[in-house]
Amino acid sequence: MAENNASETAPAKKGKLKLIIMLVAVVILAIVLSVVGTLWFLGGGLPGLGGDDGEVGEAAEESFVPSTYVPIDKALVTTVQAQGRQRYAQVYLALEATDPQALSAAQLHLPLIRSQLVMVLGNSEFKDLQTPEGRRGLAERMLTTVNQVLEQEGEPAVKRVLFRNFVVQ
Repeated sequence: MAENNASETAPAKKGKLKLIIMLVAVVILAIVLSVVGTLWFLGGGLPGLGGDDGEVGEAAEESFVPSTYVPIDKALVTTVQAQGRQRYAQVYLALEATDPQALSAAQLHLPLIRSQLVMVLGNSEFKDLQTPEGRRGLAERMLTTVNQVLEQEGEPAVKRVLFRNFVVQ
């Protein structure tokens, strides 16, 4: 009888071991499928699984390029004519560009740029400077002026002229 008891316990241990191995395999499979599903859902693609490599190359080419800014420290101050009266305009500016070479060129040619910008500001109408549309127009004219100066010097163009402070009185 002792032999019968030993033979009955051995198959029960073998069945439990098989059950544990199958549970571990199912858990590992669930984890792998979860990771693969997450990567697919997030659009990361899976290398070597037939992912579209052409789209990844195009996305890398269209990467985000942050803008850099250079403030013009001294204010542009000039007189503006308004119905026979003399008014004053004071403007603090900053230049924006995605190419750092354009900003370094603007700093190099800053005396010429300031001179041209003062003339643009002085030729503006006082009533136009009081409206948001007039200020946007002034910013566009200033951008055109700055880019013309940089083009004459053979330098890259800036992206935008920004007002840091704008006072008319």
